[in-house]
Amino acid sequence: MAALELYTKHARVWIPDPEDVWKSAEIQKDYKPGDTVLRLRLEEGTDLEYRLDAKTKELPPLRNPDILVGENDLTALSYLHEPAVLHNLKVRFIDSKLIYTYCGIVLVAINPYEQLPIYGADIINAYSGQNMGDMDPHIFAVAEEAYKQMARDERNQSIIVSGESGAGKTVSAKYAMRYFATVSGSESEANVEEKVLASNPIMEAIGNAKTTRNDNSSRFGKYIEIGFDKRYRIIGAHMRTYLLEKSRVVFQADEERNYHIFYQLCASASLPEFSVLKLGHANNFLYTKQGRSPVIDGVDDAKELKNTRQACALLGIGDQYQMGIFRILAAILHLGNVDIKPRDSDSCLIPPKHEPLLIFCDLMGVDYEEMAHWLCHRKLVTAAETFIKPLSRLQATNARDALSKHIYANLFSWIVTQVNKALLSSAKQNSFIGVLDIYGFETFEINSFEQFCINYANEKLQQQFNLHVFKLEQEEYMKEQIPWTLIDFYDNQPCINLIEAKMGILDLLDEECKMPKGSDNTWAQKLYNTHLKTCSLFEKPRLSNVAFIIQHFADKVEYQCEGFLEKNKDTVFEDQVKVLRASKKFKLLTELFQDDEHALSPTSAAPTGRTLLSRTGLRKPKPEQASKEHKKTVGHQFRNSLHLLMETLNATTPHYVRCIKPNDFKYPFTFDSKRAVQQLRACGVLETIRISAAGFPSRWTYQEFFSRYRVLMKQKDVLSDRRQTCKNVLEKLILDQDKYQFGKTKIFFRAGQVAYLEKIRADKLRMACIRIQKTIRGWLLRKKYLRMKKAAICIQRYVRGYQARCFAQFLRRTRAAIIIQKFQRMYVVRQKYRHIQSVTLSLQTYLRGYAARKRYQQMLRIHKATIIQKHVRGWLARKNFKRSMSAIVYLQCCYRRMMAKRELKKLKIEARSVEHYKKLNFGMENKIMQLQRRIDEQNKDNKSLLERLTHLEVTYNTEKDKLRSDVDRLKQFEEEAKNATNQVMSLQEELARLRKELLHTQNEKKKIEDNANKYKSETEQLVSELKEQNALLKAEKEELNRLIQEQAKRMTEDMEKKLIEETRELELELNDERLRYQNLLNEFSRLEERYDDIKEEMSTMSLPKPGHRRTDSTHSSNESEYTFSSEITESEDFPYRNEEPADKKAPLDMSLFLKLQKRVKELEQEKQMLQDDLDKKEEIITKTKSQEETKSPVRSTELEYESLKRQELESENKKLKNELNELRRAITEKVSPDPSGPGSPVYKVLLEQMTSVSEELEVRKEEVLILRSQLVSQMEAIPHKNTMTETLAISDDVKKMKDHREIAQAYTGMKESNRVLESQLQSQKKSYENEVESLRGEIQGLKEENNRQQQLLAQNLQLPPEARIEASLQHEITRLTNENLVCNRKELNLVVRLTSCNRSLSTNHICAIIPHSLFIVISHVHLKAMSTYTTYLCLLL
Repeated sequence: MAALELYTKHARVWIPDPEDVWKSAEIQKDYKPGDTVLRLRLEEGTDLEYRLDAKTKELPPLRNPDILVGENDLTALSYLHEPAVLHNLKVRFIDSKLIYTYCGIVLVAINPYEQLPIYGADIINAYSGQNMGDMDPHIFAVAEEAYKQMARDERNQSIIVSGESGAGKTVSAKYAMRYFATVSGSESEANVEEKVLASNPIMEAIGNAKTTRNDNSSRFGKYIEIGFDKRYRIIGAHMRTYLLEKSRVVFQADEERNYHIFYQLCASASLPEFSVLKLGHANNFLYTKQGRSPVIDGVDDAKELKNTRQACALLGIGDQYQMGIFRILAAILHLGNVDIKPRDSDSCLIPPKHEPLLIFCDLMGVDYEEMAHWLCHRKLVTAAETFIKPLSRLQATNARDALSKHIYANLFSWIVTQVNKALLSSAKQNSFIGVLDIYGFETFEINSFEQFCINYANEKLQQQFNLHVFKLEQEEYMKEQIPWTLIDFYDNQPCINLIEAKMGILDLLDEECKMPKGSDNTWAQKLYNTHLKTCSLFEKPRLSNVAFIIQHFADKVEYQCEGFLEKNKDTVFEDQVKVLRASKKFKLLTELFQDDEHALSPTSAAPTGRTLLSRTGLRKPKPEQASKEHKKTVGHQFRNSLHLLMETLNATTPHYVRCIKPNDFKYPFTFDSKRAVQQLRACGVLETIRISAAGFPSRWTYQEFFSRYRVLMKQKDVLSDRRQTCKNVLEKLILDQDKYQFGKTKIFFRAGQVAYLEKIRADKLRMACIRIQKTIRGWLLRKKYLRMKKAAICIQRYVRGYQARCFAQFLRRTRAAIIIQKFQRMYVVRQKYRHIQSVTLSLQTYLRGYAARKRYQQMLRIHKATIIQKHVRGWLARKNFKRSMSAIVYLQCCYRRMMAKRELKKLKIEARSVEHYKKLNFGMENKIMQLQRRIDEQNKDNKSLLERLTHLEVTYNTEKDKLRSDVDRLKQFEEEAKNATNQVMSLQEELARLRKELLHTQNEKKKIEDNANKYKSETEQLVSELKEQNALLKAEKEELNRLIQEQAKRMTEDMEKKLIEETRELELELNDERLRYQNLLNEFSRLEERYDDIKEEMSTMSLPKPGHRRTDSTHSSNESEYTFSSEITESEDFPYRNEEPADKKAPLDMSLFLKLQKRVKELEQEKQMLQDDLDKKEEIITKTKSQEETKSPVRSTELEYESLKRQELESENKKLKNELNELRRAITEKVSPDPSGPGSPVYKVLLEQMTSVSEELEVRKEEVLILRSQLVSQMEAIPHKNTMTETLAISDDVKKMKDHREIAQAYTGMKESNRVLESQLQSQKKSYENEVESLRGEIQGLKEENNRQQQLLAQNLQLPPEARIEASLQHEITRLTNENLVCNRKELNLVVRLTSCNRSLSTNHICAIIPHSLFIVISHVHLKAMSTYTTYLCLLL
């Protein structure tokens, strides 16, 4: 009756309204029991008669008084019902611009669709340390409450943020994490809180997208656990993700976008580092232009990409991995542009060299042909065989989209794993606060598998909310025996059983997925048969047989069965994934698919929609369970993940944030009552209001209360009985006994009482702190006064000492000023004198330099004129020589042609005789037998070579794999050695340049006579030629070594081909020989018959005269020509065929052969030069016949000298030849397993080339001897003179020597010069012998090095890989060090030789007496012998 009395005139009530949901009205007439109508007046002034329900007689809800409107806690309202809650939220949101409101333990947050200045650092500091009800409602207050309860109760906390898409869940979760990061800080210097916040832009870029409801909608759910240590500071975090919407990668509805990261990349395509991605505007790609809304107002995608990259760098994802992520994302966009064209109804194709697919394969590092093939085909594996089936255009397009979604899902999972690794802490976690940002209840016109999973998750969360807020509250009160009235509430366990219980919807879906021919229709029929009659929450639509309805806690939802099976399987073609997994150029791609081998099935394409991602950091499956885990369906995985999430949430203290979306048009501060009521009903806010207002939300055990509030008790109040102690204290602190209740084990408080107790406790602790601070501050001030007194005395002492020091310093400065003036005046005078002196010296320097440059230019002009004359004379001589050579060749050709004609005529005459045929046939059978035996031997050799080849291939492959890595590592050391060698060479060049400059200055100072200077320049030129030839020989040696190694490698590769070709050629030769033999037998039999016929004719008639039987002679001539041609072809073809393998081997040594041929050409040119010298001598003979008698003593001495030198050279050449033969014999006796070693085909070829070169050397030596004899004959006929100008002067001097004493002196001088030359030749011989010995030592050292390398290789093969690498590196360092030492030693030897050459130049003016031609011949012989010998040694090496 008391309630009915409130319905009087002027009382205000709420009545239902189809537009505003509830409207306010004023009662115009008192209500009396039994009335069926209420007379009301609306706020706009219209009167209304409100009819009551005849059955229930339920009156409309009353409106709260105006003083209570706008309360920050809905539980504080007098009348708690739906219209009061809706009106209070609307007033706070529209009028006060307040978006947060408490509803008991639940925080209601309304999205303002506008940035508000309520999240700054000052706001965070204001809420830090405050109780939940002390300040206005805020997300920071919920976060602070969770943080305080974690520290106070030592229990893990969780904040559950739920709501529709666009309600502000992600932003609320982000601000909660920002609060924890700001308030708690981190213990380490790594700024963990910054890393936790940095994960937000990364996850938003790859997991958020624009929808029609929200510009930044999270298309996945996530649960972030923020870990704290014992001091409650952040030490790390961990993230779990749920249900990524993969279908958005390949399809977007109108006015929607793909994930933000794709548009960020397209907006930044102009960056230089992104040029390899070949991106452009978002409208150029199929996967980003379907929504026709590539831009979000007020959002700069390029700037957002910079933020994303900075966040990645902060979380340890380096630039290389970032570029790898961007390559994969760009490859997905290019894959969407691949145009698949139909070939027929059941097959399709991709155009060749299709640009989007080429870019995709280039970015992914996969083969174009394989990817193009498997995009249009699929593999079917049965028990017996495997089929390759072509795909239709629609199937191939779906497979392409499925591959794109699969790549993106794996990339998303990999990034989440990397974020978790970056947020992982090595410190021990004491507690954590979890933040759950998950999708709210969804219902659309067409609902599919995605909405089913989302609503199933919301059912589980709602059940957890019910258990925490309603059921557990009532059970707790009953268990503690506290007076309580039971309140009925909605329990959604039947709906959850319908979905997840045995034979539930998920079980039937998994069962249908396992069926070979399972379909959505058969699954729908199973659902109808199982649940339609047994479960009231399951219904069937009237007009559909492929849909079903579930009564959820929020509303009824109709689901379309189409696509459920495909989306639940979530598979992709395995062959396409194998192509991606086989990429060797892109390591990140292999990381994405390394755990994906068992998860794929080739039986179906991947579905659209959301798919559960791997939850990193959860329980890791055992190895034997791995295969089973991979075969689970999406529904099964999602159910398991929800169970684990529920276990985590139940083990924590939950805090609820319900986000409300005020309108569907994203208008700021616009409130749609219909949409708000739907969301309030769905999230259970009204039930929370009723329970929270009537119950005791705060509860403590007696021990916890005693421990917490011991400071408020006096010593006399503490008893042994904790319960009685708590009662005594509460009776003194809280006078209203209705504010608390005592249970069996706990004390229950109404809202606000715990905050009151905390305030009292904080006040008492504050007073104690003030007393402690008072005492400490007094002690500190006394200590400060004593320190100040002591400091003042010390300052006085130091000031007085400072003043005394200043006075002493003044006296010293006065004395120093006088000294400075004295030295300053002296300095000015000295500087003036030095300036005059320097000017005078500079003038002298310039004048002397001008005179020296004049002299140098004059000498340079003379030198250039000499060079021009030399080249012109050489060109004239070469021109005459070429003209004479062409004439000689023409005469030789004519003569040889004439001789060939004569020989051909003789051969034709001989071929006509019968005896010639017998000669041709004689021995043919023996020849065929020899050929057959040769074929058998060749087959045996082929088998042995094949066996050896296989053995070499096996050893080569193993050695190549093992040494490849070592070679790569040693390249760096080789480069360092090269750099060191270059430095040594540069130093040598610098040393040579300095020595040349020194020599040049000495020559200028000495001013030697003109003839001596000319001869000295010629000797220097000769030395330089020797050095160049020495360098050439070294280069040839290195080139030959390299060629031998390359030839050995090529020999092993081409051996098998050569053996096959040789066998085939021998078979062809045998067939040709057999054909020839048959032809010859036939011809022989025919000729015998003809011979018999001729005999018979001769017996019957007389012998005819020659020429009478033209026909027979012509016939025999033709036959003879035929047989002769066959003989020629046979004799030419057989050697050609036998030599063909050798010709095939010739390219292996072609470069070596060309170098030797080049050397032979050089020797021929030298021979021609000597011949020219002889021609010049013949011209001089006619001019100097009259002087023959006067030069006889000189000529005799020269002949004696030449004979001695010739004997020495011949003996030296014999020694060299014997040593070469000994080396050749010693090498041939050894057998080396190496393909390039002695005994191998390559080595035999080299030995043949060496023999040919040695023969060529013998020929050249004979030519030299001939030239020598010619020179001797000329020297008998011509006077002793040199080609140079100084020898003519000497001959003139000899003419003038009429006195015998002068001739005797000249003869003694000549003997001395001969002795000097002999000593020089002996020294050169010793040097050559030393070089031979050094080369032998090098050969022996190389052999020892080879053996040592083989031993080291055998030892390294027995070591483990790490020790093997270390040993190889140590060995290489030692080798390089030794090579550097050898290089330094060689450098010192070159310096010593250079000094010896400079010393020998001082005595070279005596050599002008020797004939220049003989000196050139001797030097050339030495050079030829040494170069040939060096070439042989290089070949041996």
